[in-house]
Amino acid sequence: MSAEMSDAAGLRLSPQDVEALRGAVTGPVLEPGMDGYEAECATYNLVCPLRPAVVVGAGSEQDVVAAVRFAARHGLPVAVKSAAHQVVSAAEGALLITTGRMKGLAVDAQNGTVCVEAGVCWSEVLPRTAEAGLAPVIGSAPEVGVVGYTLGGGQSPLLGRKYGYAADQVRRLNVVTADGELRRVTPQSEPDLYWALLGGKGNFGVVTEIEFEAFPVSRFYGGGIYFAGEHLDRVLDAWRAWLPTVAEDMTSSVAIQRLPDLPALPDPLRGAFVVHLRIGYLGTAADGERLIEPLRDAAPALVDLVGEKPFAAIGEIHLDPVDPMPYYDRSLGLREFSGKTAQALVELAGRDSGCTLVSVEIRALGGAFDREPEFPNSVPSRGLPYVAFGFAVGAPDHAAELRAELARVFDGLTPWAAERNLVNFLSPDEATDTEGVRELYGAQRYERLALLKRTYDPANVFRFNYNITPA
Repeated sequence: MSAEMSDAAGLRLSPQDVEALRGAVTGPVLEPGMDGYEAECATYNLVCPLRPAVVVGAGSEQDVVAAVRFAARHGLPVAVKSAAHQVVSAAEGALLITTGRMKGLAVDAQNGTVCVEAGVCWSEVLPRTAEAGLAPVIGSAPEVGVVGYTLGGGQSPLLGRKYGYAADQVRRLNVVTADGELRRVTPQSEPDLYWALLGGKGNFGVVTEIEFEAFPVSRFYGGGIYFAGEHLDRVLDAWRAWLPTVAEDMTSSVAIQRLPDLPALPDPLRGAFVVHLRIGYLGTAADGERLIEPLRDAAPALVDLVGEKPFAAIGEIHLDPVDPMPYYDRSLGLREFSGKTAQALVELAGRDSGCTLVSVEIRALGGAFDREPEFPNSVPSRGLPYVAFGFAVGAPDHAAELRAELARVFDGLTPWAAERNLVNFLSPDEATDTEGVRELYGAQRYERLALLKRTYDPANVFRFNYNITPA
């Protein structure tokens, strides 16, 4: 390791500087080449490695405060990593704060609230909330971090159409802003910063703790039905006709999947081309059986995993991959999913399309996703009826062809594209497109965010994200 460490802007950190940082925090301070550096920087998407100049493994809020103040003194930008499911940039030359050691978690059953520190994943929350008979507005993948998911809005495949976004349930955030100050933010105490944080996806500081409401839900009726891919058109037609007939306690999505040949999959699905219809229903199992009958009748099922389940089994609705892998992704908000949209999707990703994407999904939104919350936030996707998301798996040496295939499919859906999208669904390429981020939020919302960015982070210290540049 060299005697001096430089960042992308040519700044220098001496060994004495780094030793001073070690003395200011309780967690590890790691430099490139040191034991533990690679593990501390590991990401879920293997084609998005992190290569910061120095890493602080924060063990407490005060560690975060010390790390941000150190970065400010030395002119370093700051990146933040929790579960690392959404990494936008390699963060070269940055000080990286990892929050995985911050595992504080408290459930208040009487008041129906949950408080977590920045390193907590949803899979750690679920057993605790289940004991209290409560359900948080969690997404499709329980292994993601609570804070990052919530700062991007947080779309649930079960509770969202009835209760709204995860961001809508937040009552308090503790955040360390770029000036190194630890702030306790509520919609009453700092309404502007509260508004910006929830939807602003890490642009305004390091959120160290978050408190949110949960709901008295202990079970659901749901899961997935897998059909042979040759029946894609029939399944899409049945789903489109069915969607207007169900209330807000029913959430659903459809994925076109080319599954890997893995022993963990049941025989009918191993290496198969399938249509995966996902259901999340908050009513009784008997009502759920009746409601989804038209979907079951669409085509013969290969595997039917829909049934009554405890809320903690919410991950079984989508069965998202858990293990890290190399992938490229793309997303698109859709203003409609008409017969012509469905026909185009069959042509783009169906049996005879030549499509190589592992998954192309359409999620139906609506309901409470469209309603403004009690306390306003900057989530930009209200009124968006559908979102499409797809990904291709492969190493960086195949990046060009994988991106080209994503472009072919998603460009083919642009006749039905909406101006808005889900913040959490942006790919690294989309998230680093300044004009694309501006369009995502819309001119008025983006202008307000940029003005608040100038107030709380005028030097754009927190820029390794879905970046909003200071006005």
